[in-house]
Amino acid sequence: MTVSLWGLKTCDTCRKALKALPEAEFRDVRAEPLTAAEIDLLLGQFGDKLVNRASTTWRGLSPEERARPAAELLAENPTLMKRPVIASEGSWYLGWTPATRAALGVA
Repeated sequence: MTVSLWGLKTCDTCRKALKALPEAEFRDVRAEPLTAAEIDLLLGQFGDKLVNRASTTWRGLSPEERARPAAELLAENPTLMKRPVIASEGSWYLGWTPATRAALGVA
């Protein structure tokens, strides 16, 4: 099973996911930002849920900045991405939820 995990190496939730999925290929989106095509793909999969509106980065944005398109915000602020984003066997998962863990076969 090929598993890709996109997130931040400093994110506790990403660390938990990596520990449970040791075979996963990890990509730190701060060190290696998403391309415009990847952002479009993820927005197509998850819509506005991809933007983490509970994050410190989000809270630091002005109302004018928050009103901008999600693709622009994510391109400029990779830490706004809800994480982790996991790709496995053609399926995409957002967050390290019980449903994600069950779908990936880890408890």
